[in-house]
Amino acid sequence: MQPPPNDPAVRVLVVEDEEPTRNCLCRLLEGWGYVARGAANGAEALDLVGSFRPDLIIMDIMMPVLDGLEVTRRLKANAATRAIPVLALTANATREDQQQADLAGVDDFLTKPTDLDQLLFHLRKFVEPSPRPG
Repeated sequence: MQPPPNDPAVRVLVVEDEEPTRNCLCRLLEGWGYVARGAANGAEALDLVGSFRPDLIIMDIMMPVLDGLEVTRRLKANAATRAIPVLALTANATREDQQQADLAGVDDFLTKPTDLDQLLFHLRKFVEPSPRPG
């Protein structure tokens, strides 16, 4: 269920082609107080950005249809989406991979597997979750 437009909850789009990883990240984010939605590939992510209006995108790099670098380039080239922070979460961990991500416009870079404290630290550099009621 998508929150109403005036809902103050922070929305995070998880773009990850591995369904178990995507679902786990979404559940984890929701437990931390974020509203999370998943996309299975880059094309699906671009379709969801307009309707979901994420405050942050966690982006896998290696994906079918459109890879994470191409999606990031398109988001950063669009005035309506360029300010959305993109956090790469990828198994591609070489210095060259990180340089390519930087050139594409990725705002931050984490490698898989990642420590949950590190993930939360990097998320909070860009957004804070809304307090959960009760």
